[in-house]
Amino acid sequence: MNCSISGEVPEEPVVSKKSGLLYEKRLIERHISDYGKCPITGEPLTLDDIVSINTGKIVKPRPLQAASIPGMLGMFQNEWDGLMLSNFALEQQLHTARQELSHALYQHDAACRVIARLKKERDEARSLLAQADRQIPMSTSVAVTANTPSISNGKRAAEDEKLGPGGKRMRPGISAGIIAELTDCNASLSQQRKKRQIPPTVATIDALESYTQISSHPLHKTSKPGIASLDILYEKDIIATGGLDTNAVLFDRPSGQILSTLSGHSKKVTSLKFVARGDLFLTASADKTVRVWQESDDGNYNCRHILKDHTAEVQAITVHATNNYFVTASLDSTWCFYELSSGLCLTQVVDASDSNGYTSAAFHPDGLILGTGTSEAVVKIWDVKSQANVARFDGHVGAVTSISFSENGYFLATAAHDGVKLWDLRKLRNFRTFAPYDSDTPTNSVEFDNSGCYLAIAGSDIRVYQVANVKSEWNCIKTIPDLSGTGKATCARFGPDAKYMAVGSMDRNLRIFGLPGEDGPLES
Repeated sequence: MNCSISGEVPEEPVVSKKSGLLYEKRLIERHISDYGKCPITGEPLTLDDIVSINTGKIVKPRPLQAASIPGMLGMFQNEWDGLMLSNFALEQQLHTARQELSHALYQHDAACRVIARLKKERDEARSLLAQADRQIPMSTSVAVTANTPSISNGKRAAEDEKLGPGGKRMRPGISAGIIAELTDCNASLSQQRKKRQIPPTVATIDALESYTQISSHPLHKTSKPGIASLDILYEKDIIATGGLDTNAVLFDRPSGQILSTLSGHSKKVTSLKFVARGDLFLTASADKTVRVWQESDDGNYNCRHILKDHTAEVQAITVHATNNYFVTASLDSTWCFYELSSGLCLTQVVDASDSNGYTSAAFHPDGLILGTGTSEAVVKIWDVKSQANVARFDGHVGAVTSISFSENGYFLATAAHDGVKLWDLRKLRNFRTFAPYDSDTPTNSVEFDNSGCYLAIAGSDIRVYQVANVKSEWNCIKTIPDLSGTGKATCARFGPDAKYMAVGSMDRNLRIFGLPGEDGPLES
């Protein structure tokens, strides 16, 4: 008799008390332990329900096929055929699995493309919405001025509403409330400046003389190397760089990590600024636009506004001391005064007496004076409240590449192709000129530190001067070579308390100079 499970003669036969069926002992015990029922009838079955049968030694009969050599060859042939059929079935399953995987990957790629397109459309919709929000006050202003009903029919009508006589854009202007806010800020800061003392934590001259490169960080692309602009958020010790690769990079100096890379401009980032409250960041570009970025909860920055009020490269951004307004200057010979929260251009100033484009701009520390430099070597001083040009400084050669006001409010430093000039704002005169480089090497950047103790100049190298008064000599206390190998340092900024210097050049690396052994990131 054969086992009811395997169909073979059992070596240790057992019989079920309930069904009377014969089984191989090891097979039925395993089945009962797994399922607890009879494999044939499906009735509940336990080990107590099976009874062993005593038999003599069972000799398994030899299969008929194994009784001869041709029979054995036939068995082998059958086994080989079965193996080949099984292998073929496995190959078919593998082919099917590959096709399904390829289809799944294709669907995933298509889904990613759809998601990217939807994100792009979402960002464009947000940008259009932000522009519409900015245009609403403009359209209202035009309607009130003209005292005629406004008819809107799509984008073209909205653009027409912004135009006044002669096809010029109408601006709301700087209101009396904003002027009062600027005046109050000026009075407060002026009063504080009279009591200002140099912090004891500012780096000493001996420390500056010992500055050397302590780290270098490749932040931008190798395909378009070059750092065009740089700024530092002192409260968090975060350094921002704007590159020729169209990106702005936010770098955490203490940890040596890149916090965020901001993409969106189509040409080089010419200028960038942090807003002191920390969650807003501004970038200007040669693509004629300005972008306002806002930090999200996850630490990334999202583009909040795209400003397209200029018709040529935007060369400079400067933030007002209230941190509520900022100014942009462009090669289209205009500068714009913006409200930061809405991105609204309150006024766009054109100097009718001069058609030279602006290449640099900076607010006075007290906020009521704006300095601009032009492509034709002229420095202009503006009254922000009236937008009137109240002073003009001539004497430079070449475009004015950089402007910096001293923290004491008395000195203005300007850089151009011929070097750096220092201006006394009390007497409106040039009292000192530095020509650190030869006639073929322009000065690219000039910057007072936050305490007003030091002045940094960047050109073919970086030079640090000790700030003195009008009559005393301003001594060069440190010369730092340009380690990029390009011979062109584009920007230099002092860190908090001048404890380090951040330098950008025409390669892709941000370089940090400070005292050897100071706490900071290692070389990247």
